[in-house]
Amino acid sequence: MDPLAHYLGGPRARSAFALLMEMGGSWGVDVRDGAALTVIAVVHGAARLEGTLLAAGDVALVRGPEPYVVSDAAGHPPTIAIQPGQRCESLDGRDLRTELRHGLRRWGTSADPETTLLVGTYDRADDVGGLVVSAVPRVAVVPRERADGAVVDLLARELAGAGPAGQVVVDRLLDVLVVSTVRGWFADPGAPVDRTWLACDDPVVVRALEHLHAEPAAPWTVESLARRVNLSRASLAARFRAGVGQSPMAYLARWRLTLAGDLLLDPSVTVAAVARSVGYENAYAFSTAFKRQVGTTPSEFRRRSPVLAA
Repeated sequence: MDPLAHYLGGPRARSAFALLMEMGGSWGVDVRDGAALTVIAVVHGAARLEGTLLAAGDVALVRGPEPYVVSDAAGHPPTIAIQPGQRCESLDGRDLRTELRHGLRRWGTSADPETTLLVGTYDRADDVGGLVVSAVPRVAVVPRERADGAVVDLLARELAGAGPAGQVVVDRLLDVLVVSTVRGWFADPGAPVDRTWLACDDPVVVRALEHLHAEPAAPWTVESLARRVNLSRASLAARFRAGVGQSPMAYLARWRLTLAGDLLLDPSVTVAAVARSVGYENAYAFSTAFKRQVGTTPSEFRRRSPVLAA
């Protein structure tokens, strides 16, 4: 499995907020919803995102939770604010949700829009899964020629209708759109980002990554990993750092805690069991490492996470 595949296996929307944003005339929206990741596709027309002009067919990923502005192609200043919980207000605080709603998943300033945007959000980083959020820059734009227009069309059609199990279809198509957009962005050789750990093409390092991913709880050392790939300890350490950008053990620690974040979403699994499954001998050591990386304890992280439906 190539390195990128490991990091794109996680996106899984759960009752995602997604809609068609239908805009006409002069407009600007100040988005302050705090979402971890937002995907914006231009279905038709044009828009400006943080100063970058998006044409029809372009798709962008916006990494949160910092606010951003999306506007008409001319870049008019915002007159609408999107607050946490997708609360839509005028800049003076007037509720605009009913006024701008055109249907179940259609919203905007015009029923006959000059520009239509497809917008989908992942509220929490753990909904996106893996390291996708940290892998992309603040704003990643994939032009039409590398974007997956077929997925955009399918999702736009679903958002415009009201078919049975619509939310399930929207969630799954949104996941596919995010994965295809990240893949399209990484395919750009000129993408200005530190992404060596995803673009590594050293076959020995790729094999080492596969071992770490397959057995994250194993008591790995650089020496034991080097034996698995038939390389000396020093050679593996040097090639791993060159290909991934950090040492094997630093990478393993990060990967274990990323997996732990996903496992903590299951309320039936104890924190101690999560700790053991990712290679920690006791819950205290796991909790200390998790808080150092994530900024909160595993228990606090779990309380703030959505409960998965059975």
